[in-house]
Amino acid sequence: MVVLLIIIAAILVGIIIPGIRIINQYERGIVLRLGRYSRTLNPGFRVIIPYIDKMLKVDIRTTPMDIPKQEVITRDNVTVNVDAVVYARVIDASKAVLETTNYRYATSTFAQTALRDVTGNFDLDEILSKRDEISIQIREIVDAQADKWGIDIESVKLQNIELPADMKRAMAKQAEAERERRAAIISAEGEKAAATAVAEAAHLLAQTPGGISIRTLQTLEKISSDPSQKTVVLLPTDIANTFANKFH
Repeated sequence: MVVLLIIIAAILVGIIIPGIRIINQYERGIVLRLGRYSRTLNPGFRVIIPYIDKMLKVDIRTTPMDIPKQEVITRDNVTVNVDAVVYARVIDASKAVLETTNYRYATSTFAQTALRDVTGNFDLDEILSKRDEISIQIREIVDAQADKWGIDIESVKLQNIELPADMKRAMAKQAEAERERRAAIISAEGEKAAATAVAEAAHLLAQTPGGISIRTLQTLEKISSDPSQKTVVLLPTDIANTFANKFH
């Protein structure tokens, strides 16, 4: 009797233990019974029928997927290399298993195609300045397709945009020329403002009695900071006028 109980216990253990499954909180279990989809198991301690049921675990956490560097010809016929990263998350584990052989690979390859198609519709300057807009368009295209696989595309971010060496030199020259143009405009505006201020000051001094004389004394004071290097000659008005008329 004891031997029979041991045999029965061994058989039960041999049946039950292979059917025990532990599913983590960030996973879902897809059960296939005799090859057909049966159910989706939530996290925790679960038991399936061994040798009849097969369980596949699916990670439902947000997963970053790198898009390899893609050679893109922009709308203005400039060749650039662009890479990006896609942040995706499984929202329907059964579709992720049943609708595609490898949902991560499928999402990555489709994102590569979308990246080339979208960036090819922009000029080079737009690609450099409208990264967010391009990322949104790529996300919408990829998300529409990935939804069939139970995948939600949370975001797409463009990472690096590599330009040809000759294009970098041309852009550097353009930026330098733009800085020189701005500097010339600022200098001209400064000279204009200074000339306006001098004209206003001269007009005010001409209308103020003794203003020219005071300004002359201030100018003499600023000629040299060392008094030994400064000589001031004072002449009567009539003599000064005589000299002025003589050399006029």
